[in-house]
Amino acid sequence: MKKILIVVLIAIVLGACSSNKINKQMPVAKKMEIAEEFFAKKKYHKAIPYYTDVAFERNSTYTSEAQLKLADCYFFQNKFTEARFEYEELIRLFRDAKNINRAYFQVGICYWEDSLSPHYTQEDTRSAIHAFETFLEKFPFDERKQEAIDYLQKCHKKLIKKKYYNGYAYFKMHDYPAAFMYFNEIIELENLNDVDKMSLYYEARMYIVRMDKNNSENITEKLNVRYPDSKETIKINKLIKKKFK
Repeated sequence: MKKILIVVLIAIVLGACSSNKINKQMPVAKKMEIAEEFFAKKKYHKAIPYYTDVAFERNSTYTSEAQLKLADCYFFQNKFTEARFEYEELIRLFRDAKNINRAYFQVGICYWEDSLSPHYTQEDTRSAIHAFETFLEKFPFDERKQEAIDYLQKCHKKLIKKKYYNGYAYFKMHDYPAAFMYFNEIIELENLNDVDKMSLYYEARMYIVRMDKNNSENITEKLNVRYPDSKETIKINKLIKKKFK
């Protein structure tokens, strides 16, 4: 009985495999048609083999479109590394493709989506910046221009947060010269936000620890001007009065 069940299971598996296997003799237009049907139904994993087959048909009129849709299939499954590779393949192989501008834009999004939080290394964020800058340079009048600019702003904000976390880590290790370096870079931007406020706060604390009255007062003045009612500003003012009576 067990042998019969095993044979039946093998037959089912082989049957499933054979049914999923793409007929290599199938016309390219038919493969594209099937792929498009799966794509329209959001069955991206089923569309991928067909788009892949069509993309390998280098002389087909469907090739560049299939390459773009293949990338989209991965993108809509949140497989951003695979999607980026396929978008970059389109850019590399089909420079005059109809929707090449969207491929450049999507590369930037893929890098952004793969980028880690500001606590960690930011290679993908920097790659996203490069990708969006390349997109804007090549397609300055594209309808996605403002969206690309918005992504660039988010990327730069993330890099600024990374600097802040670096500075804070050195502050906790009492490596004040290194902490000052990162905090100063943020403060010089004069952006009114929490990262700027906390950088000023920790700089003031370090100067107070060093008993550096002049710099302590200078940084505290910036806190008073930029964030007069914040709890950090109130706390630093109290420390200044206590330490430098």
